[in-house]
Amino acid sequence: MPMRTPPSARLATLQSFLKANLKRWSNRAIGLCLCLSVGLNVIGMRASEAAPNAPAEVEAPAIAQAAPAAPATPSSFVTAAVERVGPAVVRIDTERTVTRSADPFLDDPFFRQFFGDRMPTMPRERRQRGQGSGFIIDRSGTILTNAHVVDRADRVTITLKDGREFEGEVKGADSVTDLAVVKISANTDNLPVANLGNSDSVRVGDWAIAVGNPLGLDNTVTLGIVSTLKRSSAQAGIPEKRLDFIQTDAAINPGNSGGPLLDAEGNVIGINTAIRADAMGIGFAIPIDTVKAVKDQLARGETVDHPFIGIQMRSITADDARRNNSDPNAAIVLPEVDGVLIVGVVPDTPSVEAGLRRGDVIVKIDRQTIDSAEDVQRIVEDSEVGQTLRFEVKRGNRTLNLSVVTGTLQERS
Repeated sequence: MPMRTPPSARLATLQSFLKANLKRWSNRAIGLCLCLSVGLNVIGMRASEAAPNAPAEVEAPAIAQAAPAAPATPSSFVTAAVERVGPAVVRIDTERTVTRSADPFLDDPFFRQFFGDRMPTMPRERRQRGQGSGFIIDRSGTILTNAHVVDRADRVTITLKDGREFEGEVKGADSVTDLAVVKISANTDNLPVANLGNSDSVRVGDWAIAVGNPLGLDNTVTLGIVSTLKRSSAQAGIPEKRLDFIQTDAAINPGNSGGPLLDAEGNVIGINTAIRADAMGIGFAIPIDTVKAVKDQLARGETVDHPFIGIQMRSITADDARRNNSDPNAAIVLPEVDGVLIVGVVPDTPSVEAGLRRGDVIVKIDRQTIDSAEDVQRIVEDSEVGQTLRFEVKRGNRTLNLSVVTGTLQERS
């Protein structure tokens, strides 16, 4: 059995081994630390030397070449349309002399004996000014606008967008369609011109751009859509006119009258003419096809004839008639049919000569069924002066066929 080394001897041997090797291990550790330190310093120096050049290398391209310019934002269709037509839209300033009758009180001798020459005098005349819009349609200086814009004007001044001013001459006006033609005469070879479109191709929901000078604010543009087509003048609250309007929600304010209503391509589809005072966002324009039919006559100074029969009317249904007839206090018993009730006959008119009477209900004209007053107005307006229209009417329990020869509306103006 081998002899075991006592613990004390093993301890002495370990101490001798550590003393012999400790110095050698210590030197190696110190050397390793020094190597690490030198290596880190070298790396740091190289990094510091490279650091000043790094930003220059990154920034150099930005300094050497400028950033490319951003492309221009494409124009909207509204911008394109207005740039195309805007220069042709004009402001129309009018003046007219208004004569007022003298107050009889001021000429009474009883009062003059007290005041003598000190009696106050009131001016008999005054100048009234108005403003509206219009647009040039040819290089010769023909301008379209509303009849009410230039009504009874003694002086008409046309101002273009570029500031040029011309004296205008009213060549013709038609109050029934509210259209007028004004002419400017000067060196007009470089006049801007608006392109006339086709209102028959317009559809509900199409874009509508109104251009004009509302409230004296030149070249104002508003945008909307076509709200409805063939809105009758009676429905629009203008019963004295004979028109089917384009209705739009593009803002049409006082001063816009006579300006163009454009489509998305910048073609004129109507002439702004009216607004409803009792409604917001409802304006009306005369279809440009209606304008085309009469503008040449007006430019020649001719009168536009409008067929006329001379009745006041309203639409009626069989239910309306039954409700009326059930009232014991009803002034008249009505035929219980759908049609148009004649509520009045104008004296000395074609309707009187034909034998139409108050209380008659029109059910057909030239074999066309009549459902509304607008139907009657359209048929009469589409006829010729002197044309015979054959009316089928209900009078009580009888059916009558009467021939009405249309007259000229202006004959009664």
